[in-house]
Amino acid sequence: MSGGSRAIIGGGLLAGTLDITAAFVFYGLRGVPPIRILHSIASGLLGPAASKGGLATAALGLLLHFVIALGWAVVYYVLSRRLPVLSRRAILSGMAYGVAVYFLMNLVVLPLSAIPKRPFSIDPVMVVIHMACVGLPIALAVRRWAPKT
Repeated sequence: MSGGSRAIIGGGLLAGTLDITAAFVFYGLRGVPPIRILHSIASGLLGPAASKGGLATAALGLLLHFVIALGWAVVYYVLSRRLPVLSRRAILSGMAYGVAVYFLMNLVVLPLSAIPKRPFSIDPVMVVIHMACVGLPIALAVRRWAPKT
């Protein structure tokens, strides 16, 4: 496996795992069961009907979650090939990337999905989660495994 593939797959899987774990903990403390979180993710593709799905719909939500995480890893990897500072300053760049992912997900991806529309508001906890659990692991994986530019 090439260094670029390792960086993308490793970063995407790590970010996906940390992010979904953070979601399970954050929302679980508020009484939301994991299956409801996964149904919510699946609703991006299926719309409100996802909430009536069972384990198959939850599995779809989990798969979609990892596809999205891998997609963000691809974007960071491609950007890092053009902007080597993203690898050299991986911690700061990764945290900034997590903020960017948070805003792009909420202002672009979710409005274009089939998820029920809701007004956008900044959730500082979710911003920090995206910094620590999405942007940072992707950036560190790219620094570790991507070919040096």
